[in-house]
Amino acid sequence: MRDLADSIESMEQLAAVWRVMVLDRDPRADVRDLPGIAVRWADCRFAFWNCVTLTDVGADAGLLKQRLNEAAEVMRSKEQSGFLWVFEDLLDDEARAVLGEAAGEAGLAYSFPGTGMAGDLLPLPEPVHPELTFARVSDDELLRAYADINSRAYGFPLEDGRDGLATSSLWKSEVHAYLGLRDGTPVSCAATVAAQGRLFVMMVATDPEWERRGYGEAVTRKALYEGGRATGLTRATLHATAAGAPVYPRIGFEPNSPMRFYSLKG
Repeated sequence: MRDLADSIESMEQLAAVWRVMVLDRDPRADVRDLPGIAVRWADCRFAFWNCVTLTDVGADAGLLKQRLNEAAEVMRSKEQSGFLWVFEDLLDDEARAVLGEAAGEAGLAYSFPGTGMAGDLLPLPEPVHPELTFARVSDDELLRAYADINSRAYGFPLEDGRDGLATSSLWKSEVHAYLGLRDGTPVSCAATVAAQGRLFVMMVATDPEWERRGYGEAVTRKALYEGGRATGLTRATLHATAAGAPVYPRIGFEPNSPMRFYSLKG
């Protein structure tokens, strides 16, 4: 039987952090904890701030199908597109086997994979990179640069990323958000924020023109180093994309639940 503790932690970290981020974006946002479903939906152009996730532990195939239909209904009620996040290890074996088919029947299309990760890895040594300097996001110009790197990395229009981040005061204060600068130009970014006794890593990205140079790992280490130093926390969590998944074990993270992201069918 799988040890679900880390996978439950991963899901709960998403729900906790996204509650704060979505309400920061819009205090009127749809933030609800329904039976088996956490809604964290700002209904803004930045799709990552429009999130629904399944929260049942050990859901069987029948319950999974019910939850997928309920989640899709929530998503259809919104103006802006977003994602359903599914932590596969929270499903029983039968539910995992039918997940793809059941999602399609609910009107959901598979978007991309992810992996929950966590580790008792702090404190880290202060990071250095021979080609980078680091700057904490502390003003609107730096926050806009952070948003733009994410948009370029994930293929969003620049205005979508700015709609999600550029008006935030939280990101310039409580979030430990850092840019990696190459010759003064922002090329990578990462952030950490304290949540439920952990340091959560979020919105790590590298400008596509500057990938595969270690910039993403370096700025992630910087955000972890500064966040850990400020909070005293020793455990960190994150949700990795396929591109980031090979990087984080080098820092000390261990994978837990595979994840699938779904959007509504066109």
